Amino acid sequence: MTAKIYRPAKTAMQSGKAKTHLWVLEFDQEEPRRIDPILGYTSSSDMKQQVCLTFDTQELAQAYAERNGIDYRVIPPKEAKRQTVSYSDNFRFNRTQPWTH
Repeated sequence: MTAKIYRPAKTAMQSGKAKTHLWVLEFDQEEPRRIDPILGYTSSSDMKQQVCLTFDTQELAQAYAERNGIDYRVIPPKEAKRQTVSYSDNFRFNRTQPWTH
């Protein structure tokens, strides 16, 4: 029984950063998914794939895994490399690139 501990990234559907400060513990897949021959949907009898635990800090998630004897790996979060740009910067006098339509 192995698990991964990570901090989820920002969703691509909205600009907010809700639920990105929590740490998540998810169990890895222990058996492969099967395709139902009649209906064609995929299924698995591994119920641990449905468990998703959230924690406030990485240390709490690691302590939970160690307390319950769960092998885990930590995936460090990737910080966004974006600069904050305001709308008024488009009309700045000392702009480095010319402003054209």
